[in-house]
Order: sequence, then C-alpha cells, then structure tokens
Amino acid sequence: MPMEFQRYAIYYTPPAGSELATRGAQWLGWDVDAGCAADQPTIGGLPRPLAEITETPRKYGMHGTLKPPFRLAHGQSYDTFLTAATDIAAAMAPVNLGMLRVRALGPFLALIPEVQTPALETVAARVVTALDMFRAPLNAAEMARRRATPLTPQQDMLLRQWGYPYVLDEFRFHVTCTGKLSDAEVVPIRAAVQDWMAPATGTPQMMTDLSVFGEDTDGAFHLITRLPLGR
Repeated sequence: MPMEFQRYAIYYTPPAGSELATRGAQWLGWDVDAGCAADQPTIGGLPRPLAEITETPRKYGMHGTLKPPFRLAHGQSYDTFLTAATDIAAAMAPVNLGMLRVRALGPFLALIPEVQTPALETVAARVVTALDMFRAPLNAAEMARRRATPLTPQQDMLLRQWGYPYVLDEFRFHVTCTGKLSDAEVVPIRAAVQDWMAPATGTPQMMTDLSVFGEDTDGAFHLITRLPLGR
C-alpha cells in the first residue's frame, strides 16, 4: 500500500486506456490510473468554467460507486479487507453495463446505463454486504451529514444498516460528471457532456474489475489497485 488512507471505497472505473477512461479523465481534470491531473478541454458555451463545474467529482475521478467510502472497523486491517475483496471479485463474472447515457440525477449530471441489469445489481449488493464487516459504524457527525439531505424511511434504514442510503433496493449505478447545477445550467452543460463523451458512449461498456480506492487526508481519492472480476 503506497500511503495511509483515512477511508476506503470500491468503485467501478473504466478500463485503463479506454476511450471512456481517457475522455472522463480529461473532462474531470483527474486521471485515476496515472494518479495525476489531466488537462481539461476548452469548451465554449458553458455557463461556468469547466474546472468549477467538475470541482466536486474531480476528487474521486471517473467512477461509479459500488461500496461507498468507509473507515476500517476496529481490529480490521487493509490487508484483510483487500484479501476478502479479491476473493469476492474473483467469484463474480464481468458485467456488461450496456450503453451509458447522460442523465440528470438530482442536481448533477451523470452517465447512467440505459438499463440497470440484475447482474450489475448483484455485483453491487454483494460488494456492499459481504465486505460490511470491515466498515466502522458511522459516527454522529457522519450520520448527520447524510441526513442533511432528506431521506425516505427506506433510505434511512439502509443508512443505519449499511452506512449509506443508496444501496441495495435504492442503488442506481451512475458515473458522476458534474457537481450541483442550477436548473438553468443543466441544458447547456448536458449538451457539452454529451458531445465530449460521444466517442466513448457510442458502444456498450464493460465492468471487468473492482477498483479499490483510498481517501487521503485532503479528501482526494486515489486508485490503489484493480481486482479482476472472474478467475
């Protein structure tokens, strides 16, 4: 492990060197595989600078959340967590994500599959539940931060049980492309995302591995390793 992290997460990230990985890194300004900043394109007609539009998702890089960020539970270690995650990944098959489309998800834009398949939901549920023994319970501040956004009773139950309100029945796979947008910003920025991502979203995407990420003390997430799906 190259450095100490305060939290860990398991994400989907596009295959290194793929069109989606390259386009996503340039759009967000961060290359998760290289672990460094990427030059953002000059795009006209945006209501705000691209660097500002993508400031929030940049600290995560191009990703889709599977196991949300968590602190290691007392008595657990990164090595034992990684061993368990490796075994879980090996026992599951790669997933065809299908075509990704730019959609509004609440106040931000994301790439979302045309159809969220049972295979994708199975992988996400397995990662959340089977690795939960490694997750420390949320503290009061973390719980309050999650509840600052109104939750349904079902979401609040998931938050208490699994540390995150949008898992299992509430899971919706997405690859975040922007921070929060005003209503007036959605249309022009959505058009820009669609144009920029078009070379990558014209073909079906595959999830071939699980990406283990660590959060540094500045709140930025770093790709630690990829765990192949399937033996």
